Amino acid sequence: MAELARLKEEHRDLDRAIEALETSPVHDRLQLQRLKKRKLTLRDRIHRIEDEILPDIIA
Repeated sequence: MAELARLKEEHRDLDRAIEALETSPVHDRLQLQRLKKRKLTLRDRIHRIEDEILPDIIA
């Protein structure tokens, strides 16, 4: 799943960007908020794709 790998990579990149902004002495709060929202959206998409690949099995 190339799309899943791409989404996970983008999620990691956003993690690093958010961390860099948060540790910066001067950061743009609006930009930080947008990055966090994008990261949450990506997380949800990743979970949906993973659920399609590995559906829940009730034993």
